[in-house]
Amino acid sequence: MQNSSDQTDIGRSGVGAGRECQARLVYVCDWLPPDYGAVGQYSLLFARERAAQGMDVVLGGLTSRESSVSEETIGKGRLKIIRIRAEPYEKGDFSRRLRWTVGTNTRLILKLWRHLRWTDEILFTGSPPLFLHWIAPLNVVLRKKLTYRITDFHPECLMAARKTVPLWLAALYRLTVFWRRRVSSFEALGHDQVDRLVKIGIPMHRIQLKRDPSPVEITSTTQPLARPATDPRSLLILYSGNWGIAHDYRTFIEAYRRHHQEGSGRIVLWLNAVGAAVSEVQAALRAYRLPYVAAKPVPLDRLAGLLVTPDAHLITLSDDFVGFVLPSKVHGCVASGKPVLFVGSERSDVHALCTGGMSAAYKRVDVGDVPGCVAALEGLAELILETGNVHTKASLRHQSYSTK
Repeated sequence: MQNSSDQTDIGRSGVGAGRECQARLVYVCDWLPPDYGAVGQYSLLFARERAAQGMDVVLGGLTSRESSVSEETIGKGRLKIIRIRAEPYEKGDFSRRLRWTVGTNTRLILKLWRHLRWTDEILFTGSPPLFLHWIAPLNVVLRKKLTYRITDFHPECLMAARKTVPLWLAALYRLTVFWRRRVSSFEALGHDQVDRLVKIGIPMHRIQLKRDPSPVEITSTTQPLARPATDPRSLLILYSGNWGIAHDYRTFIEAYRRHHQEGSGRIVLWLNAVGAAVSEVQAALRAYRLPYVAAKPVPLDRLAGLLVTPDAHLITLSDDFVGFVLPSKVHGCVASGKPVLFVGSERSDVHALCTGGMSAAYKRVDVGDVPGCVAALEGLAELILETGNVHTKASLRHQSYSTK
């Protein structure tokens, strides 16, 4: 977590009722805890951080439960959390997703309008999608400092998922770039995102690199959860969080098939995930009759225990999404001290974070390099067994596997 000296300077204007003059911030995101969603988890963490600096903060987001308002006093600051009820949507149904986006973004504006008029700064995230198209035009009237924490790039993610880009989507992209250039400042999650922003004409002085931390604290005393029932000789590789359209799965599944049908078969996949790709992953595993265990994502208060339970972690990212998506799970995976297998490009900040922050084995293979991924799985199993599932020798710490 960054110190206050690393944060954007906020001018102090306005007075809370019966309070000394304090800077005011409205922070907007999507699903807030206890609902599952990495963006909401980090938003709550950062909102509390800003309140601890002495600010009056309003955090607005979504909940699948009843709408609610709660308040916290944090040091000299204050945090009001406004949860707005919304129905989850099916990402695979484009028309329903579009209706959900329009309705949800509009409701967020209406529910937070009083606070948006009151605040000094509006900080919003990349989720819910396209919120920029609501808040940026309104800010022509509101005239607030507008900060965009660009967790995901929309509509670029939608474009990257298509073989061809229709005219309406190209027009939406051009309009998005128009409004981005009118945002006061950006918070980027990684250097790959900074590069994407610069390429569309955002000046470097308006971009701040502010990474997500690990969502939970992991120490030497963190207790693992109960391991799922598998062959006691098996080594578990955990895929946790979201496995969606941005995350390649074909490379790993084919390599995993060969690992079990032609190799040692010592690695077993543990799915603790949601997302558009999960059903396809499970269908492929069943079709090939491959061993795996599956469970729903755990609540935040059990996440630290989950992350230290497996023998290794799996992260994947399709090449077309590099710089548009940074899998937030990487921070927890690195903090766990467990080995990581990354199927993705070395241009992604996943690679930079793993090579720079890991004390355990890290292996990377390119998307599509199935033989390399098979070799990585076999090598990972050998290293885990050799080191007693704790650490590896420094000379073997970071390896990229390739057959190209």
